[in-house]
Amino acid sequence: MPNIKPLSDLRNYTAVVNEVSYGNRVYLTRNGHGTCAIVDMQELDDLDKQKALNQLLLKLQEAENSVVSEGTISADNLEKELGVS
Repeated sequence: MPNIKPLSDLRNYTAVVNEVSYGNRVYLTRNGHGTCAIVDMQELDDLDKQKALNQLLLKLQEAENSVVSEGTISADNLEKELGVS
């Protein structure tokens, strides 16, 4: 169950932070609407790594689709096209 607290609970910052652990975020609200979340640093690092992996996989899928639809060129032709031959 989500741990949801009003921003006013941050007056006792230590008590709120002590409730944060990996997989147990604290969501803060202002006037009943979600404002921000406090997340464990290791969980945040893992989320960032997962996001980067997802972006890489998306780019690889785009590249694979390009190869299938447009084909490839030889290394010699690439060098000529880039003017490095």
